[in-house]
Amino acid sequence: MLGSISKIPLANWVDSFVDWLVQFTGFFNGVTNFIGAINSAFQWVFDLIPIWLFIVLILALTYFVNRDKQNWGLLIFEFLGLLLIWNLNYWRDMTQTLSLVLTASLIAIVIGIPLGILMAKSHVAEVILKPILDFMQTMPAFVYLIPAVALFGIGMVPGIVASVIFAMPPTVRMTNMGIRQVPNELVEAADSFGSTEWQKLFKVELPIAKSSLMAGVNQSMMLSLSMVVIASMIGAMGLGTEVYFAVGRNDAGNGFAAGLSIVILAIILDRLTQSLTRTRRKN
Repeated sequence: MLGSISKIPLANWVDSFVDWLVQFTGFFNGVTNFIGAINSAFQWVFDLIPIWLFIVLILALTYFVNRDKQNWGLLIFEFLGLLLIWNLNYWRDMTQTLSLVLTASLIAIVIGIPLGILMAKSHVAEVILKPILDFMQTMPAFVYLIPAVALFGIGMVPGIVASVIFAMPPTVRMTNMGIRQVPNELVEAADSFGSTEWQKLFKVELPIAKSSLMAGVNQSMMLSLSMVVIASMIGAMGLGTEVYFAVGRNDAGNGFAAGLSIVILAIILDRLTQSLTRTRRKN
């Protein structure tokens, strides 16, 4: 019975849709140049800063955001971890990975926070966006690479685009949740004082939702970092490329060293964003 049912040409439909999108080369070239410029700007700054000064700045930032709680263990870990990356000659790869993560996270935040606000304010938007976010979060990350390469070519940009799609949902969801959890009494008080919707959003709802919003930013950044090895398959440079090449050569030593560098970078970014969340909550 099932054998007599004709197969739905879903793959052909998707191919046709991608072929239709490829026609808008001017638009996608503009997006490629824009994203590439952001990534190049981050990389230019990281290349400009001497390695020793970069380490000092990271330690100073960590000390500043943890000034109420002297976390000497984290400072020692960052110092030794960054020195290890330098010693292993992975510093340039690490900054390329960091540029990719920061670019993808920045785009995810710029797009995700307004979408989260829209979801919190509109039931219709929430109904529409929820299944889209579920789709973005559950689709295997490798699948994103195929249309990304078709539309943006190979290199850092398609890796960033795939990372944005994969990493954006937490920012949208946590922004939506944070605004919805603002006590009704505070919203009613703002209304009673004649606040406009914009005043209520920026002076009441977003400040109270900052902890949830920053938690979403933290998750998006970690998801962006988790894409670096996958993005290396389509030409994105960085530590992921070293891991990818090590897998191809069955080189366990270099693969472990590059993977350890990714872990060190992930822990530093995670602890810094968590510290910023705690600092904002106290303020």
